[in-house]
Amino acid sequence: MILDVTGLRVELDSGTPVIEGLDLRLAQGEVLGLVGESGSGKSTTALALLGYARPGTAITAGDVTVSDRPLLRLEESARRRVRGDLVSFVPQDAARALNPALRIGAAILDVAPRARTADILQAVDLPETAARRFPHQLSGGQQQRVTIAMALAGQPPLIVMDEPTTGLDVITQAGILGEIRRLKDELGAAVVYVSHDLAVVSQIADRIAVMYAGAVVEQGPAAELLARPRHPYTRGLVQSIPDHASPRRLTPMQGTAVGVEDRPTGCSFAPRCAQRTPECDTAKPAPVLVSPVHQVLCRHADRTPPIELGAPHAAAPTARRGLLAVQGLRAGHGRGRTVVAADGVSFELSAGECLALVGQSGSGKTTIARCLAGLHRPDAGTITLDGVPLAARARDRSAEQRRRIQYVFQNPHESLNPRRRVADEVARPARVLRGRSRDAARAEALDLLDLVRLPRRTAGLYPDQLSGGERQRVAIARALAAGPEVLICDEVTSALDVSVQAAILELLADLRDELDLAMLLITHDLGVVAVAADRVAVLERGVLCETGQVADVIRAPAHPYTQRLIAAAPTLRERP
Repeated sequence: MILDVTGLRVELDSGTPVIEGLDLRLAQGEVLGLVGESGSGKSTTALALLGYARPGTAITAGDVTVSDRPLLRLEESARRRVRGDLVSFVPQDAARALNPALRIGAAILDVAPRARTADILQAVDLPETAARRFPHQLSGGQQQRVTIAMALAGQPPLIVMDEPTTGLDVITQAGILGEIRRLKDELGAAVVYVSHDLAVVSQIADRIAVMYAGAVVEQGPAAELLARPRHPYTRGLVQSIPDHASPRRLTPMQGTAVGVEDRPTGCSFAPRCAQRTPECDTAKPAPVLVSPVHQVLCRHADRTPPIELGAPHAAAPTARRGLLAVQGLRAGHGRGRTVVAADGVSFELSAGECLALVGQSGSGKTTIARCLAGLHRPDAGTITLDGVPLAARARDRSAEQRRRIQYVFQNPHESLNPRRRVADEVARPARVLRGRSRDAARAEALDLLDLVRLPRRTAGLYPDQLSGGERQRVAIARALAAGPEVLICDEVTSALDVSVQAAILELLADLRDELDLAMLLITHDLGVVAVAADRVAVLERGVLCETGQVADVIRAPAHPYTQRLIAAAPTLRERP
């Protein structure tokens, strides 16, 4: 075995366990998918495999053995020396992991001899010229390939990857996954692939370990576990994943994941479980073997029903009131607008309709959305709302026009005011744009927190006291507080766990039906497009190359670029 983890326990300084009694094994050339939602402990586990614990935590029990070397029994100085040789780490955010002041070649020299730089870059399909560039001169996918290259430099037997493709478009993501497959096939590397996305994990993992509340609740061969999950949590995850190959209404799990300090005495999943019995509330379950290679931490695993997919997704009726129209939009960046982000873009959006705008990073999706909101001045073209032309800049539009078009940004960490409590942040649009009193706006804010599945205690917290997914839900609630008619959603689910994503997508679908809300959905996830949108517009380098009903485009894409996008998109099921 390359990796053997037994009885791993990681605690907070208070003594509260974050990880408890965790066992994992991994053979040479094998990929283990470690999946779970925020707070499940998967990233803490990933760092523990390097013998490392974040400040405020400590590894207090268990063994982590890599290639017969007991990491946790080594002194910290010795442990640091063997990192990179025995086990290496690929972080989620490559841009932050790379030193912006160092050229790529210089960064690689920190972990490998100069003579090997070209070979290391070639191993991840990067040209030798990349060594002379700074990180900001590379795309997100190229930056991630550099971090993988650096992890490979010492040719370690074990590589730990923490969400290495999150936020990447499907074509770039497919390239990264291809590199990982090649690493395990050609170099025999064992890989622990940490992710919250089961569809991505299904493309690469031999086995999957599902984590919840600091424990592995199910572990087994990937195909078997995904086809017939035996833990109710795993089943809930699978039913929450949008899949373009089978566009159906999602079935969100009830409740929310428990925090580290809030874990119950018995089974941690019991508060959300439809199979619970009184003993589930009082005693922790023991592992149950479904087969010699499939283990479940559930005393009622035999009661877990098969996966039940939701009803097929139905597009909204086409005969609806036209609301927003874009004609001949052209927009660029830089001095003299030398970089054209959108060129001759035209489309319409009706009340109650969802139009998805898809394409690779840099295709112009966000620039177009910002033009609609008055946050980016277009160079040409017109934008009309109910037949009335909109000013190019938001500051030149009326308060009513600003109210009617609301924007939910991709990064809620930057879009929320860090000095304003959640309740005040959510209530502000109702006060400023709708003239609500302070008390009325606050009451509406609490109701909106319920809608986006946030506990009401969140109202008194600041954004930095929330997780990334919680901040995104606050941003959605804030946009809804204005009572908009057009909601622009810029990758709003990319930071969310799959169960929360399913709930948010269902919420947005309900709001469209109840309020006749029009939505422009910007995403790189074709699964989200398939279950949430009525029509899709595909962008390639700022030009619309294909537009049509979602089902038609996914089933029979006409443009070669659309065909590439769909071929690269991960799916849990057979392609149509």
